[in-house]
Amino acid sequence: MAEYESVNRGALQLKGVAEIGVKKKKKKNKETKKMLEQITSNQQHLEDRGENKRATTDKRTLAQKAFDKMQEKRQIERILKKASKTHKQSVEEFNRHLDTLTEHYDIPKVSWTK
Repeated sequence: MAEYESVNRGALQLKGVAEIGVKKKKKKNKETKKMLEQITSNQQHLEDRGENKRATTDKRTLAQKAFDKMQEKRQIERILKKASKTHKQSVEEFNRHLDTLTEHYDIPKVSWTK
């Protein structure tokens, strides 16, 4: 029995395999939440009083400004286009589109008896 006294007893440990067990949840720091709320309320208060009227410089190029403007315009157009139809109308339009497609796109029937 003296031969087995140096043997480690316990669970088998494999390299590269994460331990399976209960992971503890991190505690959320309530103080940081309070500080963030305080900062945002202070900023809103300063904006209301008009003290935060510093001129910010726009460092974008003319092309970047034009790109952003066009992107915003296209996004507004997309939203208006989607909002102009009801769901029922869009489904009917989609069904009409599917009816115009050729039979090539139909799902072929599979029969085991023939």
